[in-house]
Amino acid sequence: METHPRRRAAGHARAARSHGTVEPEHGATGVTPDTGLPLPGTRRRVPATVALPVIAALAFGCFTIFRVHAAGTKGGPAMLFGLCAAVVTGALGLWLVHFQSTMITEVRALAYGALFGASVGWNYSLGGETLLKSCGFGLGMGAVMFVVSLYLFRGHRVREPHGPHRPRTAHRTHLPERVHTAH
Repeated sequence: METHPRRRAAGHARAARSHGTVEPEHGATGVTPDTGLPLPGTRRRVPATVALPVIAALAFGCFTIFRVHAAGTKGGPAMLFGLCAAVVTGALGLWLVHFQSTMITEVRALAYGALFGASVGWNYSLGGETLLKSCGFGLGMGAVMFVVSLYLFRGHRVREPHGPHRPRTAHRTHLPERVHTAH
């Protein structure tokens, strides 16, 4: 009977040595019971499904500022173009990432290609290019993004949120195995 409290104490000591992280298997919750706020020393991570579209939107906004500034628009209007580009592409990117698990592979790749192609085509037009040239460039870049994302999604079928659609191997029927006898 005496070993049970020692085992429990050893488990708490192991939890205390976990480099400041909260381990739920030891009964810790990570929040204070009275206020519900995170405990001091614990941090919550932003999931990649939020961080990556936000980072991509910020990079696209900075590129838009550069593109508009290089075309001759200086100061505040260039910053406004960049801010609008970052907000719109960020919102569309977050929406796409949120709903991508409901899409089949080809539709998801097409959605990524459409978002990328439209964004790059619009950004290309900010440099003073013609509408036809900007549409062609955006269509080409969207097609490249479609092919690349389709390759990535099909190459990593195991990690898809809803599992593989089309198995690579044919479905085998279960036939009785041949019994080998020694002569």
